[in-house]
Amino acid sequence: MNLPRRSLLGAAISIGAVLAGPAQAQQAVFPSKGLRIVVPFAAGGVGDLTARIVAARLGERLGQPVVIENRPGAGGVVAAESVARAEPDGHSLFLMSNGTAVTASLFKSLPFDTVKDFTPVSTLGFFDIAVVAHPEAPFKTFAELLAYAKANPGRLNIGSINIGSTQHLAAELFKSSADIDGQIVPFNGTPNLIGALRGRQVDVGVEILAPVLAQIRGGALKALAVASEKRSTVLPDVPTAAEAGVGGFLASSWNALAVPAKTPRAVVDRLQREIAASVADAEVQKKLRELNIDPRSSTPEQTQALLVGDIQRWSRVIERAGIQKQ
Repeated sequence: MNLPRRSLLGAAISIGAVLAGPAQAQQAVFPSKGLRIVVPFAAGGVGDLTARIVAARLGERLGQPVVIENRPGAGGVVAAESVARAEPDGHSLFLMSNGTAVTASLFKSLPFDTVKDFTPVSTLGFFDIAVVAHPEAPFKTFAELLAYAKANPGRLNIGSINIGSTQHLAAELFKSSADIDGQIVPFNGTPNLIGALRGRQVDVGVEILAPVLAQIRGGALKALAVASEKRSTVLPDVPTAAEAGVGGFLASSWNALAVPAKTPRAVVDRLQREIAASVADAEVQKKLRELNIDPRSSTPEQTQALLVGDIQRWSRVIERAGIQKQ
């Protein structure tokens, strides 16, 4: 029996719709299962706690569990690679940080392209890096520290943690921005740096504010400046380095979430909306601020620009400091 051409065309469209329907529906459903956030730090650190606080609210908003998977070590390479190679469906996320930018600048080669193999979604929060000293140091202010360094070239000892860390590179940036001649002394972890500062083994330290805040509030250490665009909300009387005349010393730390490249834009946009709403949640804000984190979300484009800008900035610092790439 011969069917009219219009009937044949209609039948073909109906069959195509039936066949394509389930596939399209499956693609449109997000999230279809639990999500994981791969964190390149050990449990209990600032980055890990940030991810856990946001993840709890994000899971409620998405209606799916969001679990944290800690994969510390190797400069975050193992953690990043696991997400870069994951299915680009939005269910695997990577906790990026300024450390991600440092790793991209410090390693000769990586098993992924930090810029091309990820789609940044949103920042979660920013936290300050501070210049701290013993209360009885021969300088009481950041301006006096600069004057002391100029008057005593080569004598200033600047403590930081591990070579290649954000804090170590921030110390190098401090030297070059302030145009001072000093010796950077790296320590294996913040507790050792705090001990050296309290024991007057180094003159000043460059460290993330959160882990030294108790020492500052207790009077064991003194904050001279913060390397951020604005003053810290927890230490409003401490000036920024720019206010003290060293405008180039800008080294705030940050955390953000990213997904594998080729993740559909609709999924990225949904994640960004829900992450931004989670970060804006009053209880989440309270918990993050208690950790001395400034909660701030961003668009994917803003997060990408932040990552690329930090890679370029730390690359220049590494080159000027003569640090060998690993």
